[in-house]
Amino acid sequence: MLGEFDIIARYFATPDQSPLTSGITLGPGDDCALMSPAAGTELAMSVDTSVADVHFPGDAPPEAIGHRALAVALSDLAAMGARPRGCLMALTLTHAEPVWLERFAQGFLDLGRRMSTPLIGGDVTRGTLSISVTVIGDVPVGQALRRSGAMPGERLAVTGALGGGHGGLRMWQAGGHDFEDPLLAAYLTPTPQLEAGRALRGLASAALDISDGLLADLEHLCHASGVGAHLDPACIPLAPTLEMTLGSEGALHAAFSGGDDYQLLVSVPDSAWEEAQRRCADCDVTLTEIGHVVAEPGISGVPETMKVAGWQHFTGGGP
Repeated sequence: MLGEFDIIARYFATPDQSPLTSGITLGPGDDCALMSPAAGTELAMSVDTSVADVHFPGDAPPEAIGHRALAVALSDLAAMGARPRGCLMALTLTHAEPVWLERFAQGFLDLGRRMSTPLIGGDVTRGTLSISVTVIGDVPVGQALRRSGAMPGERLAVTGALGGGHGGLRMWQAGGHDFEDPLLAAYLTPTPQLEAGRALRGLASAALDISDGLLADLEHLCHASGVGAHLDPACIPLAPTLEMTLGSEGALHAAFSGGDDYQLLVSVPDSAWEEAQRRCADCDVTLTEIGHVVAEPGISGVPETMKVAGWQHFTGGGP
């Protein structure tokens, strides 16, 4: 029978997670991890909890569950333009199944290597399957992207394409388990836009990641900035095959309110627009204008049939 420390030692305290490469002076195995903040930076930290059959299907491939748990947490660092330094994970398991744990750890640690985010500590306990991931990053002092800087007249834009997360969820719920499908991949193994977030520092005046749905997250940005927004639905970049899978109206609904896209929504002044597009292109990411910031509160340009609540805990809203 595997115990807590056996699980940590066997699956998560791997030799290739050398903490020194990220400015971590002490990694897993002690009471705390130790960090040395880089000169001229401030720390950016966020925590995200994923619960089985609430945020992801409990019967999804374990490597996808591990990947997704880290990816959605890293998306918050991307939204701030931060560089990841490391992460902590609290893993709650119904039981310790070696094959499941090996595959879960592979998905989690593989993404951590790709995103330069070593696992530097955490905890394992028993209960309903859930994964809490705390990500730690840094950003040059005064350069963090925030939600509160949007100004009337600026362009609203998104990275990548929208609706894929919800389309993939719908596909899974319908019994589609083709993991090569781009919609299912968008839902189960999203890619946090860390490079694009850093590229947009000094250009975007406001930013956040799209996790609860475009409309819900745009409302957050508008509220923080004290502005409103006008959207052009015809300009919304839709995920590949989304219209073919859900139909035109269903695809637009997925983009507006489906959630789980983990792209970036930004407000960009006209003077910085061409440079912002160029920098994103250098990251192999498309930046698409979808509307503009207005002074009047509220969001216009959206069909009434599309104005439904995005994801919210405890209220019954969501996908």
